Amino acid sequence: MATYEEFIQQNEERDGTRFTWNVWPSSRVEATRLVVPLGCLYQPLRERPDLPPIQYDPVLCTRTTCRAILNPICQVDYRAKLWICNFCFQRNPFPPQYGAISEQHQPAELIPMFSTIEYTITRAQSLPPIFLLVVDTCVDDEELGALKDSLQMSLSLVPPNALIGLITFGKMVQVHELGCEGCSKSYVFRGTKDLTAKQIQDMLGIGKYTGPQQQQQQQQQQQRVPGSQPLPANRFLQPVHKCDMSLTDLLGELQRDPWPVAPGKRPLRSTGVALSIAVGLLECMYPNTGGRIMMFVGGACSQGPGQVVNDDLREPIRSHHDIHKDAAKYMKKAIKHYEGLAVRSANNGHAIDIYSCALDQTGLLEMKQCCNSTGGHMVMGDSFNSSLFKQTFQRVFVRDQKQELKMAFNGTLEIKCSRELKVSGAIGSCVPLNVKGPCVSETEVGMGGTCQWKFCTFSPSSTCAFFFEVVNQHAAPIPQGGRGCIQFITQYQHSSGQRRIRVTTIARNWADASANLHHISAGFDQEAAAVLMSRMVVYRAETDDGPDVLRWVDRMLIRLCQKFGEYNKDDPNSFRLSENFSLYPQFMYHLRRSQFLQVFNNSPDETSFYRHMLMREDLTQSLIMIQPILYSYSFNGPPEPVLLDTSSIQPDRILLMDTFFQILIFHGETIAQWRSQGYQDLPEYENFRQLLQAPVDDAQEILQTRFPMPRYIDTEQGGSQARFLLSKVNPSQTHNNMYAYGGMVPASSGESGAPVLTDDVSLQVFMEHLKKLAVSSTA
Repeated sequence: MATYEEFIQQNEERDGTRFTWNVWPSSRVEATRLVVPLGCLYQPLRERPDLPPIQYDPVLCTRTTCRAILNPICQVDYRAKLWICNFCFQRNPFPPQYGAISEQHQPAELIPMFSTIEYTITRAQSLPPIFLLVVDTCVDDEELGALKDSLQMSLSLVPPNALIGLITFGKMVQVHELGCEGCSKSYVFRGTKDLTAKQIQDMLGIGKYTGPQQQQQQQQQQQRVPGSQPLPANRFLQPVHKCDMSLTDLLGELQRDPWPVAPGKRPLRSTGVALSIAVGLLECMYPNTGGRIMMFVGGACSQGPGQVVNDDLREPIRSHHDIHKDAAKYMKKAIKHYEGLAVRSANNGHAIDIYSCALDQTGLLEMKQCCNSTGGHMVMGDSFNSSLFKQTFQRVFVRDQKQELKMAFNGTLEIKCSRELKVSGAIGSCVPLNVKGPCVSETEVGMGGTCQWKFCTFSPSSTCAFFFEVVNQHAAPIPQGGRGCIQFITQYQHSSGQRRIRVTTIARNWADASANLHHISAGFDQEAAAVLMSRMVVYRAETDDGPDVLRWVDRMLIRLCQKFGEYNKDDPNSFRLSENFSLYPQFMYHLRRSQFLQVFNNSPDETSFYRHMLMREDLTQSLIMIQPILYSYSFNGPPEPVLLDTSSIQPDRILLMDTFFQILIFHGETIAQWRSQGYQDLPEYENFRQLLQAPVDDAQEILQTRFPMPRYIDTEQGGSQARFLLSKVNPSQTHNNMYAYGGMVPASSGESGAPVLTDDVSLQVFMEHLKKLAVSSTA
């Protein structure tokens, strides 16, 4: 029998799922007592090179209220050619093409190793993706030049049959015609007036695209030719292979916004109207078709709908302090404008990416729902000229082994559950479709009240959190050997244009928690639980007050320790947690101190960016964001992971810290002195040169694959940027206790670490308080 760790890993690799509990409590009462809800992290597009290419439609359960898909967990009667649905127990005949099946001759969807399988729907119309570029021209010439270079480069990375369009904005908004010979033409809109999709359609004189259904009927009449069907292009959106020359020239000729800017003023920037026109343009021409609006902003919107600041430089853009005092006068109106655009865009299957590159804030806080609801990228940098932006933008168009873009469009994800379960909601980059069904729970967590969600775009790393409720009553026992099942059905438009359906079906054993709590606790996945709880906490933090959220985190942690810890009443020293719970309090400690919940020292835009990333990344990357990884390099042996603690900061060590958002190399005091004296350049100190180089090589490896590209920091003891490390490590030594804790450092190091000037409690103090509260008979 494999250990639970192996079981969890196999399931993640095969199905892209990580459950908080891998043995499920068999009644509603017992499930609520587990404190951490039953939930999972699911990657709908997780890369599986061994998936068989299936070119036929899935077989559905014939019961109209069920419509689950045939899977390896179903019971099959090969002689009668019947299968029994594992969700509603309906007996279903196999379709005629399955006539030859037998126990030796099974179709792929009945083989247990294909609990995740992908169907290509060949009769569906094949549609190329759409990319609409929305470019801010109120930036200086150097910035604009760098941005133009990146955009011109991206034309070679987009599939040649994809449709592309260009909108530029400053004080006015220009929608550019493509493919007109000789002279460039554009339609100019005022940056202070919002327009409906119908007005935009009338002004630009464009007809509505009829949508896949009507098109399909027309094509069936005209004997369809296989292959990608061109969408009806028009003057504003053209296939890349037709207009790449003229678009390259057009981008090359882009000038800074010509409107004069008086001294002490900000340029007038109509971001809100430009985005509104982009959403309206796609909405009235290509509804329900995969597409991305890629917006590049170099500053804050300073006029018209969506304005976040006025044009006077003496008035700074809002801070967390202003928001707390309710002194951010443009914020509520701007959020309402962008949320309206996010809903419209999500309903039509169009993603909105925002690439924000500026030294000050650009209004990501107000615009965040555009990315959060549609699954679009949110990228934050200082300059379009930085490698952080250039490399990140290139990685958007990364391809798989078949040379197809690693992005999917216009997807819907539906969940089917066994009768004993219901789905409570989702937290991730999606919107609920408000589809009611027998498996929808009345208790909502995140975006609930539905069993279907819309994903406008997602990539192999995109991960959504789903929460479930056990509805089985305590008095109704589940038959011996019964298993709970969940099926995820994701329909989406592949980057090649095909319509695909990916189906993942999983099952877990039930256990009676009143008799067999040890079975349930043995199947606890503390890493998945930490990430799911973090998503719940951050989702709450968007609407609740900071201190209330922290109190909720603490209360949940104390309850979990009371439930699963071993202890004698009122004796903190007797408290023990089993191995698969032992790291969980540490994750919660770092989450409480993280930039997701502590807004001090971060701008509202930064907070929005950090939270956006936590809501979309997979388990491994999310854990790095919550509790960064620290590696130590020294002459004493090979690089090794060390505790994220002040005791790890030693004068003769180099540290490499990965926080997901930053990769930091920190040189201890002695190493920094040797480096400044140039020992690494002397031939007899070759080993010192290699020691300095080792973390740099490892950092490069991380930098090459991470999206978005992290900020790279090289610093040393006493350096100004050492604060990034000091703010993350557990302050086991501070100015308050640096003498008291002298004996806590491992004897082998012979040195105590560097004290951190902070009034934060250390992990040790946090754990002591936690033990006291957990064992208290009054708590």
